[in-house]
Parts: sequence; structure tokens; C-alpha cells
Amino acid sequence: MTDPDADVGDPADADSVVEAVFDAVAATAPEIRAALPGRRVESGTENASGESVMAGDLYADELLGDALTAVDGVGSFVSEERETAVDAGGAVGEGAYAVAIDPLDGSSNLRSNNAMGTVIGVYDAPLPATGRDLVAAGYVLYGPITTMVVADEDGVHEEVIEEDDGGVSRSVVEDDLRLPEDPLVYGFGGRVPDWPDEFTAYAREIEDELKLRYGGAMVGDVNQVLTYGGVFAYPALVDAPDGKLRLSFEANPIAYIVERAGGAATDGEIDILDVEPEGVHDRVPLYVGNEGPVERLKAALD
Repeated sequence: MTDPDADVGDPADADSVVEAVFDAVAATAPEIRAALPGRRVESGTENASGESVMAGDLYADELLGDALTAVDGVGSFVSEERETAVDAGGAVGEGAYAVAIDPLDGSSNLRSNNAMGTVIGVYDAPLPATGRDLVAAGYVLYGPITTMVVADEDGVHEEVIEEDDGGVSRSVVEDDLRLPEDPLVYGFGGRVPDWPDEFTAYAREIEDELKLRYGGAMVGDVNQVLTYGGVFAYPALVDAPDGKLRLSFEANPIAYIVERAGGAATDGEIDILDVEPEGVHDRVPLYVGNEGPVERLKAALD
């Protein structure tokens, strides 16, 4: 743990807080994963966005909330599953960070046993804030292997999370994760009949050039793009023009990661990280990946 009296404005202290945040996330990952088999049912409640919540969502949210609010230097904890922020005892932007999470991205995949994950954003400003206030972001992917991708001002790296006799270990397997120059895959969310005509025309071109990789969890789909190059999109829809993904918990952290890995991220008009939020649960269209396909997409939507 970091010194609770430390000034997080000091870069060395700031780095230690960010490291402690991802230590806490990594420490919870095996416990979250181990608990999923018994939590594949709906909880009977709705989250702040009005969506039905799986039992796994609530369990992951509780574990992460307890772990992250205990980190010295975290001033508030904000979750997709909670209406308001949890005060962790520090003034965000004045010596403490706000941590925003999607505890179990893709939790609808629980019933079909497909990939899902946890998304983390560390902000140096009270939420709602723009992505420019992020100091680090990452995600855990519960695939065949439990991995964690972490991005900060120095770049992006990938780790494997494992349990051992001493607890939980983090082993770096890629210390400079970059998008491959030649895009290979794509994944687009939403029902095709709900896509706007301009996006549908773009999709028809892309599907002739790249391989489809879509699993229904943003974390898994974006990880495919980071691994192989390409483009992921959850577009504005005819019946949901503001998009589906939450800016603070999903779009900003993913955009931050992809941009640090050499890619681009947009809402169709401007960089995702420049979107000014009105509320902590705001939604936004998201288009991320290699710069070429993303710029083509922006031109198609213009």
C-alpha cells in the first residue's frame, strides 16, 4: 500500500497508486473467476442504466469495490452497477484518483460460457470527466487464460494472472503491446437492421476485407483487435442514437488503451477521449482500432 499522507501529485507517488490499483484488481480476478459457475443467473435487479443484472455482476462489483476503496490514493470508486460514486476518503484531483469500473463486461455471456472481463479507468478528476483525465486504464480478460492489459503514459503491456502458493502473481508476457500494422479482424455490435445506412455501407466493405471476430463482450472483441489488428465498433443505432456503451466505464478506458497501442478511437465525429460527459452513466458510440479503418469509418459517417 502507498503512504496515505503522500502527495499523489508527485509522479513517483502517482505511479505507486496506479500500481496498487492494478494489484488490487489482479488480486480479485481469480476469486471473481472461481465464483462465476454459481452466478450464471439474473439477480432480479437492474443497474443504474436500467439493464438486468446478473448475479456475477453484483459479486464482481462487491469484490472490486471493497478492494479498490481500500487502496490509499483512491478517493472515489464508481461502478457501472452503482447509481453514484463511493467516497473512499480522498479529494479526487487534489491528491487522489477516481477509479471507474465495469465489473463484468459481457456478463450476458455467462449463460453461454463465452469470454467476459473487467474494465478499469483511473481518473485524475471527479467523475463525470473526459478521457483526457485518465492516467491509466486496463482490462482483465477471463478467457482460457486470465490476462490483464494495462496502459499508462509509458505505453501498454499484457500480463498473465495466476494463483500460486504465495497468492496471486502478475507475469508480463508483452511489455510493449502495439497494434499490428496490417489489420486482420473486425467485430461490430448491435443488430444489423438497427445499423444506420452509412454504417451498414461501411460494414459491407470491411467484411470483404477482414475476418469476423465477434463474441458479444467488448473486452474480448477489443482484445482480438489488439492482438491481430483491425476494427471494433458498437455503433450508434437507429433506436439508440447515443450508442450503448458507457463512456466513463467502457469507452474512455478502451479508447485510452487502443490509442496508447498506436490506434485510434472515435464516437464517429471526435476522439472518444474528448467527449464531454453530462453524467457518469452517459452512453456513446464507440469505434476503435487501426487508424486506417477508423478514419475510413469517420469519413463514411460524415
